[in-house]
Amino acid sequence: MVMQQRTTRLTGYAHGGGCACKIPPGELEDAVRGLVGQAAPGVLVGLDDGDDAAAVLVRDDLAVLATADFFTPVVDDPYDWGRIAAANALSDIYAMGGRPIVAVNLVGWPREVLPMELLTEVLRGGLDVATQAGCPVIGGHTVDDPEPKYGMAVTGVAGPDELLRNDAAQPGLPLTLTKPIGTGILNNRHKRTGEVFEQAVAVMTELNADAADAAKAAGARAATDVTGFGLLGHLFKLCRASGVGATIDAGAVPVLDGVRESLEDGYVSGGTRRNLSWVRPHLEPDAGITKEDLLLLADAQTSGGLLVVGEVPGYPVIGKTTAGSGIRIR
Repeated sequence: MVMQQRTTRLTGYAHGGGCACKIPPGELEDAVRGLVGQAAPGVLVGLDDGDDAAAVLVRDDLAVLATADFFTPVVDDPYDWGRIAAANALSDIYAMGGRPIVAVNLVGWPREVLPMELLTEVLRGGLDVATQAGCPVIGGHTVDDPEPKYGMAVTGVAGPDELLRNDAAQPGLPLTLTKPIGTGILNNRHKRTGEVFEQAVAVMTELNADAADAAKAAGARAATDVTGFGLLGHLFKLCRASGVGATIDAGAVPVLDGVRESLEDGYVSGGTRRNLSWVRPHLEPDAGITKEDLLLLADAQTSGGLLVVGEVPGYPVIGKTTAGSGIRIR
């Protein structure tokens, strides 16, 4: 559904929107290449495989999870931006099989350009979603920044044997996706035209708590959330960490209403194109798969769903893991 936009356009103060403003995956991996492999006592999950959060064993039956996520405005409504950013940050904990227990705000704000009342609305949105998650927001950190940014650092807990990891996938298992894709394309259209897509806001503000619980109940051991590197980028990282391949049924991937039409009209972010460029050497598309199909599968999501290795009741199966390497798309 398309609605009329409010007067103040927060997206006009940002060079990119949401998770599409992330540093491209290839450049990021080059930057941290020499920092992996840290051997620290108690570290269960670190930087090595690009998991969604770090995990440290503090007791035989308890792991503490830590993550941080923030980004530039993805929508113009400040309250909705706060809700989306909070859901996105909390998602990293759910994607690891954990439960968030406390969060702090991370804010960059052009205080001489945008009124503080707008910041209050951003923080209110974040607080409301965190409250829905049962996660108190206690303080945070702010800086005067020419470009507005908002997100959270979140701490969570999980049982060590309940962790969902990038390196735990086995071949021959279904791949389940718990939210439709296409938010990057609709957000790009929103930034350029001011049109508001309620279906995209609804998906981005939905917590992944129920999906994570369902995945664990189904016996899943490997999962990730689908955010700025797109479905293909996050799937590739998971497959690489686990030493498996995958087959994706492009027609089975759920897509938000209005996305295909917006893709045809050219609303594709630079982040999406960089995602596809990075993962393209590892793809084996069938003859009927078009470049537009690949761009959609590489679309830079904000606060997307969980990609779970295993069948999760109530959510669509979009493919399976395979022996070997590479991602076939049919």
